[in-house]
Amino acid sequence: MTDLQQEAHAASFGAVAAEYDAARPSYPDALFEELERLAGRPLRGAEVLDVGAGTGIATRLLAARGARVTAVEPSPGMAARLRAVSPELPLVKGVGDELPFHDATADLITYAQAFHWTDPARSVPEAIRVLRPGGALATWWNVKDHTVDWVGAMGARLAELLPGNPGYGAVDDIDALLEPYGLRTGTALLRWERRITVDHLITDLTSRSYLAVLPPERRAEVLAVEREALLAEFPDGLLTEPYVLRLTVAVTPG
Repeated sequence: MTDLQQEAHAASFGAVAAEYDAARPSYPDALFEELERLAGRPLRGAEVLDVGAGTGIATRLLAARGARVTAVEPSPGMAARLRAVSPELPLVKGVGDELPFHDATADLITYAQAFHWTDPARSVPEAIRVLRPGGALATWWNVKDHTVDWVGAMGARLAELLPGNPGYGAVDDIDALLEPYGLRTGTALLRWERRITVDHLITDLTSRSYLAVLPPERRAEVLAVEREALLAEFPDGLLTEPYVLRLTVAVTPG
């Protein structure tokens, strides 16, 4: 995939911000408990930058735990949705590769479903620059559990319908990316699930960049195929969607 294609995928979220905010999965309480454990400090009172905040799904949860959190988001469409839903949250336009903040001003920098949109050779040094001594960089992703039969079947259908789909998601080698910087890293894997409707899942799919970049008629075709297959699997329109959530926290020297 070319840089221009990746930019197109990254830019596609603004047009589907409402669907993103309505249907993307949230995060379990256990995530924030593990984040505090691995970072070695409570969220309450911490100065946090939530980078690639999107519509503020993680930002709101961090704030609810007492963090003084600032959302950092480059997309005007996503930022507009965040402002509409959570006008009380500070919001700054920016990207992880060039953070618009002074040196040593944050206790924690978080990337919820967003670190894969950065260039780690730039975003990791930027995080280290902005973090205070002993501060932490945290990345996490919700990934559907493809060992569950219906989830694996859905993935296979989408791969067939969308050959060449890059499938942006969790950075599998994040520990290797962080190793050269001398950071103390820790990882937690959490399994959780949510009970939703087929329509909810279709809305979630609508917000995925690999569908958002398609022409409207092609996107509608793909979603219609997926809806039909899911309703055949779940005729009552209800399903349990399983996730594996991977959290990695890298702490700077104190």
